[in-house]
Amino acid sequence: MRKKKIVILGPAYPYRGGNALFVSYVYDILKDNFDVKVINYTLLYPSILFPGTTQQDKSSLVLKQVPNTRLINSINPFTWGKTAKAVKAENPDLIIFDWWNPFFGPSHNAISRKLKKDFKNKILFITENVISHEGRFIDKFLTKLGLKHPDKFLVLSKTVEDSIKEYSKGRKVYKSALPIYDSYNITPDKDLKDIRKSLGFSDTDRIILFFGYVRKYKGLNILIDAMPALLKYNKDIRLLIVGEFYDSPDKYYEQIDKLGLKDKIKVVQQFVANEEVWKYYSISELVVLPYIEATQSGVLNIAYGFRKPVVVTDVGGLAEDVVVGKTGYVVKSNHIQSLVEGIKKYIDNADKVDFTKNVEEKLKDNEFNKLPQLIEKIINESN
Repeated sequence: MRKKKIVILGPAYPYRGGNALFVSYVYDILKDNFDVKVINYTLLYPSILFPGTTQQDKSSLVLKQVPNTRLINSINPFTWGKTAKAVKAENPDLIIFDWWNPFFGPSHNAISRKLKKDFKNKILFITENVISHEGRFIDKFLTKLGLKHPDKFLVLSKTVEDSIKEYSKGRKVYKSALPIYDSYNITPDKDLKDIRKSLGFSDTDRIILFFGYVRKYKGLNILIDAMPALLKYNKDIRLLIVGEFYDSPDKYYEQIDKLGLKDKIKVVQQFVANEEVWKYYSISELVVLPYIEATQSGVLNIAYGFRKPVVVTDVGGLAEDVVVGKTGYVVKSNHIQSLVEGIKKYIDNADKVDFTKNVEEKLKDNEFNKLPQLIEKIINESN
């Protein structure tokens, strides 16, 4: 029996970051049930628009390298027609676009418009975000442009489900979730005590982790401001900040200096290679997401992949993924005292609650695990 064919248009290795990893997880979970093709980018962001050091994954360890064809140049319209032609040649039962940033509005509009006539009711957009977290003026226009032609949408949180109503205009919206990113959880080749020591931590330090890109909407300044009160409560608490700064790092270092926290906060200012992620999560007992804006978060799902509890703010879909008192705590956004109280609740209950077991229980219900059945349903409803 012929497997139904799906073409996914989205970033994949050699690109790095959450979107490429997400597309790889989607490929992996669908490949046994469907004939899946991935069409990747030849250019994702022009270098002038990319704030980081590189868009390519330079890790020694490749987490997921899915087969893909690199065709799409995000700023070259000639490749958009070529991409649509390649999709038509596959004659798929479903075409999936990965959408996460309005920058891709023109390319997604053009490609999906060229496909719409021949693949009626077979174009699905997975919307990780609707509008970028920075919320620039032009974003709304580009989002309307990019989301004009899909027949249906698939969202990954209730928050995005609500926010896409402005653009879906009655088109069907399905819901799933981010996968649990457990592929970073490799067997360590070094003793955790040595890792702690190499980063300047003692065996008795209680390490809380902020991980990932540092941008204004991530609220790192709120977490730093919370540290004096946390240290007053428990002198062993230490903050480990790990990630590439897309904001100027100077203001954070100045904040740390001003609060006299240089020996209480360790900053690892770099994009972390895949093979290095485990050591930061493994030596930490709690992962904190003090975000001011969010949809869903790969950082949270990496934490769960390491069976770590979390403290998150009540923005976007973050709270949807937390079982309060069992897998973590939810606090007010942009509120120092609320963040302090949330972390204190974790410390108070760390020896009373089996957070690891509770996270494992929650993972069994992750909606992403049912994606093959959902995609089958979407294809059937397309005919």
